[in-house]
Amino acid sequence: MKPFHLESSMLTMRGVFYPTGYMVLMFPTEADARNAEIALEDGGFNGEQVSLVTPEVFQQEIARTVGNADIPLPSAGTEADTVRRFTELASQGHHALIIHAPSGKETDHVMELLKDANISYGQKYRHLVIQDLVT
Repeated sequence: MKPFHLESSMLTMRGVFYPTGYMVLMFPTEADARNAEIALEDGGFNGEQVSLVTPEVFQQEIARTVGNADIPLPSAGTEADTVRRFTELASQGHHALIIHAPSGKETDHVMELLKDANISYGQKYRHLVIQDLVT
């Protein structure tokens, strides 16, 4: 698993977190996230495709990207609201896995590998659409 690093390619033009081609899955505990990461590795995902994001890192790196996203007008999309939802969970101690899975086939494979995982919330960032994975 590689350490998470927020890259400029993971941001919208307004600077809000929107990592196109990635899945963001939240887990209630660090153990849940690490167990999911092991399942992904066992299923063929390599360490370069998966990052663990602790609640602290989530707050420091991702939460701050919302900034003034709704000023002067509310965002036309849901990216700021999605970051707020992730941030709320991170503030409750949830950990995240950010998984590079650009194709629908890869997304389906991740969800199959993690069908029994304790996922609290999940989104897939596609071009122009944020797809609910777990509600």
